[in-house]
Amino acid sequence: MASIFQGIGAATSLSSSTLFDSKKLQLCSRRSLSERKTSFVVVRAAGAKMDGGSSGIGGRADQLVTNAVATKADTPAAAAAASKPGHELLLFEALREGLEEEMERDARVCVMGEDVGHYGGSYKVTKGLAPKYGDLRVLDTPIAENSFTGMGIGAAMMGLRPIIEGMNMGFLLLAFNQISNNCGMLHYTSGGQFKIPVVIRGPGGVGRQLGAEHSQRLESYFQSIPGIQMVACSTPYNAKGLMKAAIRSDNPVILFEHVLLYNLKETIPDEEYVLNLEEAEMVRPGEHVTILTYSRMRYHVMQAAKTLVNKGYDPEVIDIRSLKPFDLHTIGNSIKKTHRVLIVEECMRTGGIGASLTAAISENFHDYLDAPIVCLSSQDVPTPYAGTLEEWTVVQPPQIVAAVEQLCR
Repeated sequence: MASIFQGIGAATSLSSSTLFDSKKLQLCSRRSLSERKTSFVVVRAAGAKMDGGSSGIGGRADQLVTNAVATKADTPAAAAAASKPGHELLLFEALREGLEEEMERDARVCVMGEDVGHYGGSYKVTKGLAPKYGDLRVLDTPIAENSFTGMGIGAAMMGLRPIIEGMNMGFLLLAFNQISNNCGMLHYTSGGQFKIPVVIRGPGGVGRQLGAEHSQRLESYFQSIPGIQMVACSTPYNAKGLMKAAIRSDNPVILFEHVLLYNLKETIPDEEYVLNLEEAEMVRPGEHVTILTYSRMRYHVMQAAKTLVNKGYDPEVIDIRSLKPFDLHTIGNSIKKTHRVLIVEECMRTGGIGASLTAAISENFHDYLDAPIVCLSSQDVPTPYAGTLEEWTVVQPPQIVAAVEQLCR
């Protein structure tokens, strides 16, 4: 197998607040490989009005204002992108476009995973690549995550740039040994003799009634592994840019994609671009409170921002994107301006990204804070299958509104 791959090369602390309740989502179950079908849910920044209940921290979304203007001004990056010729893509298509451009540019780039070949991947990110680049550069593997992850790491050691797809990020727990003991550490333990330029990617997050095993958020599992970078995409624009950057990086990178964002649509530039793997995105400038979020929660935050703007608040929203390391420059500059921080994540409350971010802010920017850091996270329970229970495990926009109101008193 090593000779095959050589041949191919030739041709990212708990908050001071009380527990908050939550709401919804979707994915694909792990059926036989030949029968699996793709399913999508569209999640948009404006969001649909949800069914009602009471207001307050534990309340429902009927108090949300959906017609207020959430954005204060375009960010420089967004404004620049909007002014250039572009084409409209769904998020999964943007991932594919970035992947295909890198495969065209560099013959060392290859893909491996379950159903990534002629089936095109469980969410069609690799659709059409196998006929174009062949079965060795787009390699269908058995259902054996530990085996093909280890094989990909070995291929990276030999000079290739593999992209390893986990059909569902939860399945990559089967390859935790390879990711932690090999992928993250081999550059160091080999005394720098080997680089591991591998990308590990796939769908994750809470799905609509898929049960606990298919609703994993593995950011909290992987963040403690030395030597690994982690990024999370949230728009078609940053999905493509982060994919290309991750492939070109000489470090192992885990790219987290949320299963409910694959059908997001956005116009992206026609010209080539590559994003910085360690840079956060300013989504909405503001003055009153810094809201730090990533992935799907970006859209819950922006939905809540509409209500907050209507109530006279001016939140600054930052999509941290880089889960490891954190962009403390962007985050710190925002905190020095607003003096208040709210973290919103879908990750688990104990030991999650929010806990690490809280610790980093406390260590670096404590003197700039006028209020305790508040972190809204998913509850520390296995994600229930029952829809009415699943809804309450994830942070929802009314809770974000209530938390900002408490912070700004």
